[in-house]
Amino acid sequence: HEDFAGQSGIDLNRAGTPLLEIVTEPDMRSAEEAVAYAKTLHTLVTWLGICDGNMQEGSFRCDANVSVRPKGESKLGTRCEIKNLNSFKFLQAAILFEAQRQIEIIEDGGVIKQETRLYDPDRNETRSMRSKEDSEDYRYFPDPDLPPLLVSPEWVEQVRAEMPELPGQKQARYTADLGLSEYDAVTLTASRAMTDYFETALAVAGNDKAKPLANWLLGEFSASLNRDDKTPAESPIAPALMAALVKRVIDGTLNNKTAKVVFAALWEGKYSEVDACIKGEGLEQISDSGAVEKIIDEVLAAHPGPVAEYRAGKEASFNFLVGQIMRAARGKANPAQVNEILKAKLA
Repeated sequence: HEDFAGQSGIDLNRAGTPLLEIVTEPDMRSAEEAVAYAKTLHTLVTWLGICDGNMQEGSFRCDANVSVRPKGESKLGTRCEIKNLNSFKFLQAAILFEAQRQIEIIEDGGVIKQETRLYDPDRNETRSMRSKEDSEDYRYFPDPDLPPLLVSPEWVEQVRAEMPELPGQKQARYTADLGLSEYDAVTLTASRAMTDYFETALAVAGNDKAKPLANWLLGEFSASLNRDDKTPAESPIAPALMAALVKRVIDGTLNNKTAKVVFAALWEGKYSEVDACIKGEGLEQISDSGAVEKIIDEVLAAHPGPVAEYRAGKEASFNFLVGQIMRAARGKANPAQVNEILKAKLA
């Protein structure tokens, strides 16, 4: 027994290794539903730090009990258990194969035998491992050193009240309160580290910046993490710095192109502040409409052919001119402003 938050803790680990087994009722109706449940559970246990979720190393595995029954019948069919499935892909494939195997046996007049089976991913099939009857065949007997553990409803409610906001709850809040898409909400909450980073940055940027912040985290930020094999906590760009970068994009100081240059410089550790990076790299966006108009006039004068083509109805020439203007402005012109002025001049 050990003291655990003012309570008595009992070590029920197996040879020093904890095992958490979750058994569901037989209420899943498809392989897709079973995989969705397993993925949700995987996110939960990794989120809470219960395990690392490494399926290849056995930290998280699934056993699938599969049975079929004719449409309209309420009685469950005889089940077969497929053991030790160590990927979501294998889980889905094994269930689909096993269900079809049982259907073919029944349609041929056969009977399903209750048994334990293994899934062979190379041949995409299940094969018999051992027959399995009822629990008494396992010769279960009570361990005298492990008395039954009785948990009071009051204690359960106390724990429930102290639980942190879980991924599913965060996803609902992100979509309802922050206006994020379901995809963005699910992706941001796939790991505790990414969620913590997002919420820390959001506290600095403000809730109205949630969507552009999410776009950056799921785009350039995630790509850089994957490239350098880093976690969000190991990012060289602190959450507050990311928030500052997003703000400069929103207020027009940076466009998407120059913002990526700033991001790369910050990631490399060349600067510790966004504004210092903008100044140091000479990336201040040209906000003076007169200066932008002058650049546009010079480009139009240098490319009379595309100007004539656009006025004759060739839309592609407009994009060419925009590209030339942005090149002349070294990427520092506001694209929206360029489009607006250029359209007015070509009208």
